[in-house]
Amino acid sequence: MSKSKPKKAKQTMDEKLNTLRAGVLGSNDGILTVVGVLFSVAAATSNQFTIFIAGLSDLLACAFSMAGGEYASVSTQKDTEKAVVEKERQLLKTNYADEVAAVKRHYMTLGVTEKTALAIADDLLAKKPLETMISIKYDMQLGHYMNPWDAAFSSLFSASAGGVFPLVAMTFLPNAMKWPGTILAVSLSVALTGYLSAVLGKGNVKTAVIRNVIVGIITMFIHYYIGTLF
Repeated sequence: MSKSKPKKAKQTMDEKLNTLRAGVLGSNDGILTVVGVLFSVAAATSNQFTIFIAGLSDLLACAFSMAGGEYASVSTQKDTEKAVVEKERQLLKTNYADEVAAVKRHYMTLGVTEKTALAIADDLLAKKPLETMISIKYDMQLGHYMNPWDAAFSSLFSASAGGVFPLVAMTFLPNAMKWPGTILAVSLSVALTGYLSAVLGKGNVKTAVIRNVIVGIITMFIHYYIGTLF
């Protein structure tokens, strides 16, 4: 009989949020970098094919650049997490008393008496020593590491999707609507990414939305001005 494949561990909330974070940041960068190129080129030339190719090229470059950056960044984080696990594995062998003391201090800060905290520490370290230390010291779950591929693909897809908004608006809207339509599309898009980033980061939604819209407007203005110089 063939052995069944082990089930993939269910993602933790932190892992899911990390993938969503990569997606939101990728989308925001896709919007702003593509509209920056579009405004610069469109201000310098009225050739629609040139504008489209410039925007499309930047969209692809941005998407793959963001994906590569996320992969490298999260890979480093994953390596650090694994190193932490190995460090604690060794400490449990060489400095067990200090590990017990660390767990005891943790529970005492939660209001548990010293005697009870010591009993909890002894019990936890007898049953799940490495899992306990990783959880208490680093707020991690043993066996769960940030996935660089999830972050990379999330960023790749979202940066591409974000860049499509200004690209489509500038390319396909009627001439009379190109500029206002693109400005509106970008403003609404970055407002949405600002909202999502605030929700994920538990920040102030209003501040994040306004900040993102202002950054978007400034980005468009600067690149338009640069385009008019040529």
